[in-house]
Amino acid sequence: MNILFRSIDTEAHQLIAKEMNTKGSSCITNFLTPEQLISLQEHIRSNAEKHNGQYFAHHGGDAIESSLLGVLGAAPEFRKMLESIYQAGFGNTAYSDEILKVLRCVQGNSGRRESNCFHYDASLVTVLLPIEIPQNGDDRGDLIIFPNLRRVRSNVLINVLEKALLQNALSRKLITAAIGRHLLKPEKLQLVPGNLYLFWGYRTLHANEPCDAASRRATAIFHYGDPHAGSLATRLILKLNQRRARRATALTQPTA
Repeated sequence: MNILFRSIDTEAHQLIAKEMNTKGSSCITNFLTPEQLISLQEHIRSNAEKHNGQYFAHHGGDAIESSLLGVLGAAPEFRKMLESIYQAGFGNTAYSDEILKVLRCVQGNSGRRESNCFHYDASLVTVLLPIEIPQNGDDRGDLIIFPNLRRVRSNVLINVLEKALLQNALSRKLITAAIGRHLLKPEKLQLVPGNLYLFWGYRTLHANEPCDAASRRATAIFHYGDPHAGSLATRLILKLNQRRARRATALTQPTA
């Protein structure tokens, strides 16, 4: 299997960052080769069978590193792209060059409960790689974004407060209802497997729409450049998010 990824030159990095600023997101079409996409789809299907056709998410670990996603996250060209885009958006280099990798699969009735969970990411740069996405019907799990609603906060406590006000069940229900009544009009992206989507996750409120319970929406997410990296609050939030993901995933694992 070819493990070379599509090369994106330095000049294109600047154009991507500009699109993220002006349009809210940028898309690199056909980032994966057909062979690479098939390999990841087979990896997803294998994992989906272990979770009884229900929602699961992996934050790092062997389920990611043993696949093509681990190879991509370690590829020098990919890392250079994220570093360059972060610097274009924030003005300096990231505190840490760590890339946090998430493999997320929305399926079954439990998957619908994980939809419309609006949030800001901890990282400035969010890269979304769709692996398996319904292309027809109304419930495709489209990505909903309110792009660039806020700037990078100088104080981590302000960031935590903003997230607490929006990332709760009541706020999410109100936002979803307002969208349904056309009081709020977010950008909506119909994702195509094999494309690469980039946006300022820290600055952009986002979620996925519901996905048909009979379908599967599998994505890999790469998070790069936490502006508040190293702070106690950031470490606690990350641990809480990972713990929640482990609980949701554990509920769908088969019993011995």
